[in-house]
Amino acid sequence: MTDTGTPDTIRRHPAWMSSVRVRLLVIAILPMLVVLPLLLGVTIARWSSKFDELLIAKVNGELTIAHQYLQSILATSSERIQALGNSVAFERTLASGDPDAISGFIDRQRTKLGFDFLYLKRDAGSAAGSTVNLDEHHFSEWPVVTSALSGKARTEIDLFTSAELERLSPILASQARISLVPTQAAVPTERTVETRGMVVHSSAPVSVNGAPAALVGGILLNRNLEFIDTINDLVYPEASLTAGSIGTATLFLEDVRISTNVRLFENVRALGTRVSAIVRATVLDQGQIWLDRAFVVNDWYISAYEPVIDSYGQRIGMLYVGFLDTPYREAKARTLYSIIGALLLVVALSVPIFLRWAGAIFRPLERMLSTISKVEEGDLGARTGLPPSDDEIGRVASHLDHLLGQIQERDRKLRRLADELNDRVKERTSELYEANKRLEATTKQLVVSEKLAAIGEITAGIAHEINNPMAVIQGNLDVIREQTLSDADRIKTELSLIDEQIHSVTILVNKLLQFARPDEFSDSIERQNPVQALDDCLVLVQHLLQKSKITVARGIEASGTILINRTELQQVLINLIVNAIHAMPDGGTLTLRTYDRSQDGSDGVVFEVSDTGKGIPDNVLDKIFDPFFSTKEREGTGLGLSITKTIVNRYGGTISVESSLGKGSRFSVWIPVG
Repeated sequence: MTDTGTPDTIRRHPAWMSSVRVRLLVIAILPMLVVLPLLLGVTIARWSSKFDELLIAKVNGELTIAHQYLQSILATSSERIQALGNSVAFERTLASGDPDAISGFIDRQRTKLGFDFLYLKRDAGSAAGSTVNLDEHHFSEWPVVTSALSGKARTEIDLFTSAELERLSPILASQARISLVPTQAAVPTERTVETRGMVVHSSAPVSVNGAPAALVGGILLNRNLEFIDTINDLVYPEASLTAGSIGTATLFLEDVRISTNVRLFENVRALGTRVSAIVRATVLDQGQIWLDRAFVVNDWYISAYEPVIDSYGQRIGMLYVGFLDTPYREAKARTLYSIIGALLLVVALSVPIFLRWAGAIFRPLERMLSTISKVEEGDLGARTGLPPSDDEIGRVASHLDHLLGQIQERDRKLRRLADELNDRVKERTSELYEANKRLEATTKQLVVSEKLAAIGEITAGIAHEINNPMAVIQGNLDVIREQTLSDADRIKTELSLIDEQIHSVTILVNKLLQFARPDEFSDSIERQNPVQALDDCLVLVQHLLQKSKITVARGIEASGTILINRTELQQVLINLIVNAIHAMPDGGTLTLRTYDRSQDGSDGVVFEVSDTGKGIPDNVLDKIFDPFFSTKEREGTGLGLSITKTIVNRYGGTISVESSLGKGSRFSVWIPVG
């Protein structure tokens, strides 16, 4: 509330301090100009720090992948050389005692296993190998070799001098030779060429004529572009970096790049360039892992370096992965500029609005709030009572009083209308209730009519398409009887079976027509022997059983008879048997059982059809009796089990199924004796 003190009090305070406009402006703009920028600055600083931490965490994870791949190469090299040392072919070659045969065998295995050199070192100091005959003791001094001579396989990364590589192969010495390239920020050096080679050095213990020996092999990593490109592909698969950034991987011999995909130019790899002095000091001198931005050849990269240790425990090089930092810095800068620009835009738009809205508004607002509270309590005659004014608040107060008057008048009218409406609603409700009942009855009749019409059309088509071929079959069967009178007795059984099945098809068609127009068809229901019914069904599906290599197991225990149409019973059993056969395309056991069982106080007979097929998934088990649902994709109509259930239910019976995936299914049909 504004100060309502005496004039003396007002004179003791500056005018701007008593101004509601100024106070409102300070309250509204202070958070916008001070608090919000401060909060936003803290948020941006924290976000920037977390952004950099995420980049470092990303490159650290990528270094872990590169390290694991390098270790996998060491493990693979060790496994290969041990497998060769333990192979029967190697033992047979050694047993031959032929130096040329041994040398030739080792050379072939070197090429096959992907080693750059492979030789056999005997404890006495002599060696036979694929590239040179080593008769000096120098190669026995390697920890890798001495470990194998003492009976333990070992794989390390070692540095070989140019002379050592030359003894193994002049080609390796040439491959290891890399000219040094002057590199910005690197430690000054007078060297112009690197001749040493970094080698994956593996050995395995073997025995030669009962004496210990070592099978030693190695892979030169200098200029091994396949090795470094594989690391780069593993660490930086496609779309793993932001647009514009590139991933790189490098293997250093001390501070010299001996295998890298960093480019000096578009198609020139930066072999011979050197790492920056600060990275060298951190990784090689101090033995720490570098996780930070670093200058790589000609640009800044988010980089990760770790030392490479040789068999003597010395730091002889570094493994590096990293990605171009510039795109991330640019994206970060764009984000910061966008945030700052958005803040400035909000401030620029909001400050003028606050300047326009600031004013002496507390008292009029309180009066209006008090008036509204009275109206909410039920006093529709309450008014603000503010004098007319040309400012916005005054006009709002005037409009509020006018609206309250209209509300009061409309309230009286609404009360009268509400009373009239209540009477009309009561009348209309009873009318709508009756109309709704008639509409529901009409809707049910329409649904039934549509269903029956569709069934009638389908049934008529089936009858036409089946009865005509059956008539042709029956006619030709009669012709066969007349033409083969002399052989009638010999094929009497087959002809009778055909007659019987034609009759069965005719009955099925009649049943379909009866389902569509039950008042026009009727059929006899007789007592059926369950055992005889199963026998008849087995005859009809015998060809399917033979074709699928299915064994039939029977369990006949039923003694009663059931009151059911014979053809419909056959249809139920054949549907279940055929489904069981289809569930066992590779063969299996079909089990058919009948036994007596009482259910709900009524005697009946149970038919069980079990298979050892693939089973039915749980998510479709509840749907298999639905019309047109099929698990046979395009092979079935989805009506078999639906029709089966309809027939069983018509005679007061029940049908159930149990199934386990990979074990099979069991259908049980219970039919009362009637």
